[in-house]
Amino acid sequence: MPSPRQIGPTATPPRAPSRVVIDRVSPEVDGGRFAVKRVVGEALVVAADIVCDGHDELDCRLRFRPGTSGPWIDVPMVCVGNDAWRGTVPLERIGGWEYTVVARVDDYASWLRDLARRLEAGEPVTAEREVGRALVGSVAAQAPAPLRAVLESASERFDDDDWPTLAADAGLVESMARAARLVADATGTAVHLAAPRPVWVDRHRAAVGSWYEVFPRSWSGEAGRHGTLADLTERLDYVQQMGFDVLYLTPIHPIGRAHRKGPNNTVTAAPDDVGSPWAIGAAEGGHTAIHPALGDHTDFARLRHRAASLGLELALDLAIQCAPDHPWVSAHPEWFRHRPDGTIRYAENPPKKYQDIVPFDFACPAWEALWQALLEVVLFWVAEGVKIFRVDNPHTKPFAFWEWLIAAVRRDHPDVLFLSEAFTRPKTMFRLAKLGFTQSYTYFTWRTGKEETADYLTEVTTPPLADFFRPAFWPNTPDILHATLQEGGRAMFEVRLALAALSVGTWGIYGPAMELLEATPHRPLSEEYLDSEKYQLRHRDLDAPGSLAPFIARLNQIRRTEPSFVLNRPPLVQRIDDDHLLAWVRHDPASATTILVIVNLEPNRARAGLLHLDRATLGLDRAEAIQVHDLLEPADQRWPVGFTPRIVCTPTQPLHVLRLTPEPLSDVG
Repeated sequence: MPSPRQIGPTATPPRAPSRVVIDRVSPEVDGGRFAVKRVVGEALVVAADIVCDGHDELDCRLRFRPGTSGPWIDVPMVCVGNDAWRGTVPLERIGGWEYTVVARVDDYASWLRDLARRLEAGEPVTAEREVGRALVGSVAAQAPAPLRAVLESASERFDDDDWPTLAADAGLVESMARAARLVADATGTAVHLAAPRPVWVDRHRAAVGSWYEVFPRSWSGEAGRHGTLADLTERLDYVQQMGFDVLYLTPIHPIGRAHRKGPNNTVTAAPDDVGSPWAIGAAEGGHTAIHPALGDHTDFARLRHRAASLGLELALDLAIQCAPDHPWVSAHPEWFRHRPDGTIRYAENPPKKYQDIVPFDFACPAWEALWQALLEVVLFWVAEGVKIFRVDNPHTKPFAFWEWLIAAVRRDHPDVLFLSEAFTRPKTMFRLAKLGFTQSYTYFTWRTGKEETADYLTEVTTPPLADFFRPAFWPNTPDILHATLQEGGRAMFEVRLALAALSVGTWGIYGPAMELLEATPHRPLSEEYLDSEKYQLRHRDLDAPGSLAPFIARLNQIRRTEPSFVLNRPPLVQRIDDDHLLAWVRHDPASATTILVIVNLEPNRARAGLLHLDRATLGLDRAEAIQVHDLLEPADQRWPVGFTPRIVCTPTQPLHVLRLTPEPLSDVG
C-alpha cells in the first residue's frame, strides 16, 4: 500500500486534509482578480456550493469587512438545497469591501441530529452520552476563558438524567458553535477561500442616472454669439424641467489653433472658426484651464452651484490628448509620439485623421511623470467639485494606466465616477469595466431588431456581466446619428428614447439635438450630423413647436417615481406575438410594483400582438385580476385571470408604458 507521501504530487500535509470543499462561489470577477460592483444600500448576496463527504452537518459562514484590514464580521449562510449555501451582506458605505466564505464540519450539530433520530426510533443512547461529553470537553479545552467555563459546566451536566434535553439547549448549542468556530480559526482547520473576494461599493448615481450632454458654447441664446458658462447657468431650468440628474459638459478647455478643423470637419479653418473642443490646449492653457470665451473658474463654480441647487450634478469630459499647441507639447515633447523625422505624430484611426490632435506616448521613458501629470489633472477638477468624468476613448490608452489612475483617485475620493466612452470590441469594453470604470457606453444604438435588442438587454443587465459592467444607453451622441433616427421620424425618436430610458439604470441623450428631432446626416450612409456642433456654434430654439422635451420629462418622471426604476432592476423580456413588438418588465419585488413597456421597433406601421406575461415570476399569478394603468395616456384596463391581452401600437402611439397592479384573490367561504 503506498504511503501518503507517494499518493499526491506534494509532500505529506502537516495535518489531515479537510473534508469540506467550497466551490462555485458567486459573485466574483475572474476568481477575485477584480472587484464585484454594487451600490450603497444594496445587499450583497453570496452563494457557494459547499460539500462534505458523508452526512455530517456543516457550519458555513459569510465573512466580510469594509476595506482590507480590521476585524471580520460573520453572518451565517443558509443551505437552500442541493448543497447550495447563501449569505447576505448589507453594504452601508461606499468604497472597497471584501468577503470570504468559511466552512467546517459541525461535529456537535451532527451528533445532536443523530441523537434525536435515535431517540425518535426508540434506540438506546447510553453510548451517545459519552460521545457528547467528549465533544464538549474537547472544544472546552481549546476555547477562550469565558466560553471554556460555560462548556465545562455543561459537560458536568451530562450526568443528569435529562442530559439529552440539556445537550440540545439553545444556549449550549450556540456556545459550542461559537467556541468551535474560534478553535477552527485558531488552528486553521476551517476551510476558507484562498483569497478574499473584493467588492467595490459606489454611490447610487453609479447605477441610476439620466444624463444630458451639452456644448456650452452653443447656449448663448443668440445666433452667432459664442456661449459662456454664465449663459448655460441662466438656462439650466430647461434641463432641470426635463428631469435629468447629470449635466455632461463637452470639453471646456482652450482649443488649439494649429491645424484647427473647420465646419463639417474640413481641414482648413477660417480665422473665426471655433474648432473642436477635443483639440485641447493653446497659449491660454491646457487641461486645467477654461476657454476664455466660456469664462473662468469662478463662472464654473457658479454653474456647478446653480446645477446642484436644481438637483443636477456636473460631469466633465476627460479627453487625454492635446492640440499641437498645448503647453505640454513644447514643455514635454518626450511625452508624445514622434515620426522618424522627429516631428510629433497626430492621431489617426484609418481612414479617419485628426490633424488637430496629438496623442500621448504612454510607454515613453518619461511615462511615470506623464501618468502623474494626468492624475493631477483629474485631482484638480475633483478639487473644483467634479465627481463624474466621461472619459473619451479610454480603449486607446493602456489598461495598466487606467487601473492605476482610477485606484489613485478613489483612495481619497471613493465617490468619483468614470463613464467609459469605448465604442470598441466587447471584451475590451469589459476589461475597462473590470479595471474600475463605473459605467460604459454600449452597442445599444446599433441594436434595432427585436431578437438582438432583447438578447442585448438581458446580456448587459444580468450576471456574470452585470457584476462588473454597468451599461449606459444613449440613443444619440455628437458622433452618432443612427440611421433609425435619420429615417424613422418622430415615432422612432420616441421609441428609441423609451428603450433607453426605461430599460437600464443609466441613460443619456445629446441635446438639444435629440428633443428637437435633428436627423440630417453629413452625407448619405454617414452617422455624422450635418453642421456638427463638434466644429461650429449652433443656435436652437428650445421652445420650438413639436419638441420632445415634454415626452422626455415624462420618461424621467417615471424613472424618478416608480419603485421599479428608482433601484436598478434588470429588464425582464416578455413574449409578445409580433416580430416588431418588444415587451419587457421592470419589476421591484420589495414593493411588488411592475411596469410593463411595449415598443414598436417599426413604429411607422401599425402592429399588434398577443402578450404572454410571465405572471409567476412577477407575482401576478395569485391575483384575481390585474389593474392596468397607462402612464403615458389617460386610460385604464382590467385584465382578468387567464386573459391574454392584445397590444396594439400605431404610428401616433408607438409605445405603451403600463403599471400593473394585482387585485388580491377574493375571500370565498
